[in-house]
Amino acid sequence: MKKIAPFFVLSAGTLWGAMGVFVRKLGAYGFSPLQIACLRILFGALLFLLITGVFQRDLLKIRLRDMGLFLGMGLLSLLLFTVCYFTTIDLASLSVAAILLYTSPIWVMLMSAICFREKITRRKLLCAAMAFGGCVLVSGIGSSASLSPMVIVTGLLSAVGYGLYSIFGTFALRKYQPLTVTTYAFLFGAVGALLLCNPIQIVRVISQTRNPGALVLLIAVTALVTAVLPYLLYTVGLNHMRASAAAIMASIEPVVATAAGALAFGETLTLPAFAGIALVLGAIVVLNAKA
Repeated sequence: MKKIAPFFVLSAGTLWGAMGVFVRKLGAYGFSPLQIACLRILFGALLFLLITGVFQRDLLKIRLRDMGLFLGMGLLSLLLFTVCYFTTIDLASLSVAAILLYTSPIWVMLMSAICFREKITRRKLLCAAMAFGGCVLVSGIGSSASLSPMVIVTGLLSAVGYGLYSIFGTFALRKYQPLTVTTYAFLFGAVGALLLCNPIQIVRVISQTRNPGALVLLIAVTALVTAVLPYLLYTVGLNHMRASAAAIMASIEPVVATAAGALAFGETLTLPAFAGIALVLGAIVVLNAKA
């Protein structure tokens, strides 16, 4: 599993990279970015509960003393990341949000050094710098006028929340199976999402469409492809590798997002974007190369 764990993380990043395609489709129905973020968590929680309840009901058993761990994963990681990331997109631009988000490998590296006493090696620093630089180039450097204090705060909080999943997840995986960890992370995240997303407005949007059933199916597919599968894959991979390495490898996401934009919406790939893709892929190769 240690040999194939990186492929699980890369697969998760690839699926996360497709999120922009689904977000644009749901946005066309009239959902706000915050509502789309919450729908992703809510439907993800339902799918996880269905999968675990039907096929692995025993994995729903957790100890009461570990409740705080899953609350942290659901609220401080999953919900914080999702809400802050989509808020940053709403306040600034996708490129600015992506640049701030992908400071996360740096945060994970620092938190891992504190929590797990992981060594901050030259290779990790080099790979983190390459991955971040690649994400900046791939995303496109946003206008400095977009960097208001609120944008910086929400963007950096999204990175911290994103990184905290690896930290909380590493602790949780010492006691529980990946399916248990992801299921409860989404369940507690869904509780917080219900308080933020204005469910009545969401129901109104769905009911006013020509084909509500098709829209609900699209939401469910969005949750499956951009939340359930990638988080499960990432958690399985995280169970067999260091948190800092997993965070760097997940930087494949903006590369896939850029490619998806070009294929699905005809967006132009610039020379800096190609250079950024090369940097991110180079970071992954260097990270996994034998010393």
